[in-house]
Amino acid sequence: MSAIQVTHVAAIPSQPGLSRSLVLLLASGAGLSVASLYYSQPMLGVLGPDLQAGDRLVGLVPTATQLGYALGILLLAPLGDRYDRRSIILVKAALLSLSLLVCGFAPGIAWLLGASLAVGLMATLAQDIVPAAATLAPESQRGKVVGTVMTGLLLGILLSRVVSGFVAEHHGWRAVYVAASASIALIGVVAWRGLPRFHPTTQLDYRALMGSLVALWRRYPALRQATLAQGLLAFGFGAFWSTLAVMLHGTFHLGSAAAGAFGLAGAAGALAAPLAGRLADRRGPELVTRLGAGLTAVSFATMALSPLLPAAAQLGLIVVAAIGFDFGVQATLVAHQTLVYGIEPGARSRLNALLFTGMFIGMAAGAAVGSLALAQWGWMGVVVQATAASTAALAVRMFRRTVQA
Repeated sequence: MSAIQVTHVAAIPSQPGLSRSLVLLLASGAGLSVASLYYSQPMLGVLGPDLQAGDRLVGLVPTATQLGYALGILLLAPLGDRYDRRSIILVKAALLSLSLLVCGFAPGIAWLLGASLAVGLMATLAQDIVPAAATLAPESQRGKVVGTVMTGLLLGILLSRVVSGFVAEHHGWRAVYVAASASIALIGVVAWRGLPRFHPTTQLDYRALMGSLVALWRRYPALRQATLAQGLLAFGFGAFWSTLAVMLHGTFHLGSAAAGAFGLAGAAGALAAPLAGRLADRRGPELVTRLGAGLTAVSFATMALSPLLPAAAQLGLIVVAAIGFDFGVQATLVAHQTLVYGIEPGARSRLNALLFTGMFIGMAAGAAVGSLALAQWGWMGVVVQATAASTAALAVRMFRRTVQA
């Protein structure tokens, strides 16, 4: 074992139960906070001209947000094991609301990029909410509860594109950020009134807490495998969604509202969260990870048939593929969370931080490489990239190790 020990308090005090209203609060908070990462994607076509910024520079907006999220998960999310998660959630909600407001009033692209990075950092509020739900849930229902909260989170990811595309087309892109800021402020007020306090599970100081991430990573092969597989799936996911609006605008001459509407197709994939959670409770998460990764790879691969179809059929194929790969990615994520949360209950925030850091590094890398692939090889370059990454994720899940977690 590493010289840095992962120490916890001797007993983890019991937490109050979960009421339906509290589950709704957690799901809504997770969804609205993580939605902040994706509002910009359908608006890139109209945002650039308004700020007098080129396509390449505007393309850095979602990349900055995803990068901020990855950094925030790594540097801030572990604090949930050391301090009361309720206090952390309230502080992040206030700062996220402020960051979104700065985005809405940004006078230029530099301001927007800086504020987008801050949005990513504070949107890790979602990664404090999910471990909170896992802590409050009875062990026999943990997969179901996490799946329900993840449904809210995933609907936030996918419907955010629908909402931002529609609002941007009718009221301007700045209105999207202002409305988002108000929604987070509301969640903060409701959480202040309804969220219980949480007992810390470790007394490590911040330096030792961060050092313990290394010990956890080395100690658990199951954690490394889950993080690598989910990161590869996120790579393809990020490549698709970060380039879709540009492709639709250039190839089919569709605006931000149409690009955002594709989120409705992906929203169907959010149904995978509770189903995957229940299946993971009954049959184990390993099976769900393989089924999800396999569905994702097949869904991306089907888009290679696009050049053989007329324009209307191509759009239909993209819709069907989006439903399939979103379903697969989200099912695999819930199964990975169920698996990881069971490794060491007292370190859930840190385990979650490692899993999601890998995931969002993959998503940010996919967004960046996807933009290059679209510029160099067109839409088929993005399809090949996404298919290869998801196939690699399936290979990671199929590689079995007989290691005691």
